[in-house]
Amino acid sequence: MSDNEDGVPDIYVGWMREALLMAEEALNGGEVPVGCVFVRDNTIIAKARNRTNELRNATRHAELEAIDSILADKSLTPQVTQYPLCDTTLYVTVEPCIMCASALRQLGIKEVYYGCGNDRFGGCGSVLGVNSELQHPKHSGYNAVGGYCREEAIMMLRRFYITENTNAPVPRSKANRVLKTEIIPVTHDSDSANKVL
Repeated sequence: MSDNEDGVPDIYVGWMREALLMAEEALNGGEVPVGCVFVRDNTIIAKARNRTNELRNATRHAELEAIDSILADKSLTPQVTQYPLCDTTLYVTVEPCIMCASALRQLGIKEVYYGCGNDRFGGCGSVLGVNSELQHPKHSGYNAVGGYCREEAIMMLRRFYITENTNAPVPRSKANRVLKTEIIPVTHDSDSANKVL
């Protein structure tokens, strides 16, 4: 497995690029641009994007959309088991929210790689460490690492948030907003490193 100039394995970047394609699809569909791929044995077994506006259901995050397709496919989950994702890795453009991080833990995800942090709802450390910091009597934690294609994920979110969200209960006028292109580099001593906007 070769690494790029940042020391990141090329295969991880490749999987994240697939997740970014799903996020772009979400953006084009008027959704918050989050996309993901689930990988098992070096093969994508599921990919999805946010569909909350389309389905008018706040639980239809990319991760849960993909999980539903995995659990519904008998070839991907031939046996009923407590941890059907124990040999599966998730690549997602934005840190999983608290809801998704909890679902991933309950299903035994092997590990998670994400693009940018989620300073409002992050469940893998930005707001709450549902993935491993919180103790649970039954479900083991999982490792979650951010920063993969971080700049691309941030810019996609920014592109969404400068547009009018006609699906919002009370849409805010954003006519005077300008797309910011400067991204603060990640530093280990700054909580602002993962901020999106």
